[in-house]
Amino acid sequence: MTADELLAMPDDGIRRELVEGELREMTPAGWKHGRIAGNIAGELRTYVRAHRLGVMATAEASYRLSTDPDTVRVPDVSFVHQARVDEVGDPVGFWPGAPDAAFEVVSPNDRYSEVRTKVDEYLAAGTRMVVLVDPQNREVTVFRLSGTRTELTEDDVLDGEDVVPGWKLPVRDIFA
Repeated sequence: MTADELLAMPDDGIRRELVEGELREMTPAGWKHGRIAGNIAGELRTYVRAHRLGVMATAEASYRLSTDPDTVRVPDVSFVHQARVDEVGDPVGFWPGAPDAAFEVVSPNDRYSEVRTKVDEYLAAGTRMVVLVDPQNREVTVFRLSGTRTELTEDDVLDGEDVVPGWKLPVRDIFA
């Protein structure tokens, strides 16, 4: 299947991703997952808008990470820098390329290996920072395009570094 075929599918309320041309349905993640993603989204949106850094999106925003075969992923929360928004505009369909930052909250029914594949796909497509949130262990792992990785506990602070300059969020607040 192609990204264009995915986009042309009727809206039947089922969320889908496309992985190397293969259609995958996404199981509803549940209340806790949505609450945690909402905590991140709320804090990120407020900061990004106040500082006019770009655009923050939630899980309805899809990114076309690769073509032939096509891969379209849907991060729980994402950020695109304003310079890229100015260049691309506001596409009706999928964003052409990777977000600058992607946040993935591990759901109870997710396999860790599948989530790590998503992380690797984001990075391979150019995402500068991928934040993997593990509600079960109350931990956050930050993967960077440079290949570095940082593990954070509830006592640490998630830092937007050079991707979302100045943005900081206590890890404890992610799980609040």
